[in-house]
Amino acid sequence: MKKNLILISLDTVRADVAYSGKFKTIEQLRKKSVTFLNTVSSSPLTPVSHATVLTGLQPYGHGIRHLFKEKLNKNVKTMAQILKRRGYKTAAIVSCPGMNKWYGFAKGFDHYDDIIPKLADGSDPLKTVDVKKRGTALKKAELVVDRAIEWIDVNENKKFFLFIHFFDTHWPYKVPKNFYGNNKYENAVAYLDYCLGLFFDRLKATGLFKKSTILCFSDHGEDLCGIYKNDKGGKKLGHPEESGHGCLLYDQTQKTVLIIKDDALPANKNIKQQVRSVDILPTILNILKIPYKNRQFDGVSLLEVIKKNKYLNLLGYSETFYPEEQTSATGGLFYNAKNKISFRINNKYKIIQHQGNNQVEFYDLENDQNELNNLAQ
Repeated sequence: MKKNLILISLDTVRADVAYSGKFKTIEQLRKKSVTFLNTVSSSPLTPVSHATVLTGLQPYGHGIRHLFKEKLNKNVKTMAQILKRRGYKTAAIVSCPGMNKWYGFAKGFDHYDDIIPKLADGSDPLKTVDVKKRGTALKKAELVVDRAIEWIDVNENKKFFLFIHFFDTHWPYKVPKNFYGNNKYENAVAYLDYCLGLFFDRLKATGLFKKSTILCFSDHGEDLCGIYKNDKGGKKLGHPEESGHGCLLYDQTQKTVLIIKDDALPANKNIKQQVRSVDILPTILNILKIPYKNRQFDGVSLLEVIKKNKYLNLLGYSETFYPEEQTSATGGLFYNAKNKISFRINNKYKIIQHQGNNQVEFYDLENDQNELNNLAQ
């Protein structure tokens, strides 16, 4: 039986919020899927982290390391290119400036819909490094679903790879429906969950839900400046440079969603061991039985973790060069913001190295899950 691939990006969705049990569609999907509870993103920036997912390479391998400076390295092969060579019809519907084809993300896609509105002042959202300002230019989730369904209606009898990207949970968290409470962020997640349910209903009506491998992930999380116990962004919490995401490498932005549904995989299985977003592409190819060379990727297949509970000691690497960009764009307003790299070790430890000075942070995650006590001080 042919097996389609549907890749779903829930941009800016925190893992702890997604897995809170509050969201009907996500919970229904998890009951049919494998959920990785501790997935480490390579970056808190949309283009950098998505490039890792789509290439199986860390940022130093695929070439995108800033919000708006680099494109994918020319010799890097994408998920779409690999699947297209295997006879897949390929399409993507994406929703924000950070997924524009300028970065090279359209390579291998037969159809790449990256159309979004201009900013309120008429300027090009791609050319601002202000992540909040960029976040106001997006394609709403219901439109993403409509366009995805339109494409499926034409291509449902072909073997296809469809990538859909939702951006509604990015600041300003403004959505057309009010679901509950005063938490605008979680209300935006609820709206996204509702739209995802509409999409899955269409897949189920045509039998494509069962016939497709569905992988749902988030590229990074979000710091809500005090709504959650592990938040650190904003002046009051000591990090005025952090406005949602981009400058810091704590778990609120670096632990992300990873849910995989496939009939050959267990259902309703939660995996606690640490994995990475860089592992997504080799895992997909393994599930689809598409051969590849181990050295081709920085990530590894998680299939033996899923099926055999095999333990893999996977170092979680993350980086951000956004402080450098932001400092330049603001004329040094955030002079204390430094580029950073981090290493998350086996759900036990986190090391954050600040670039340009000797500052190091070290956290014991088992005893300090909110990363509040820097043992390197």
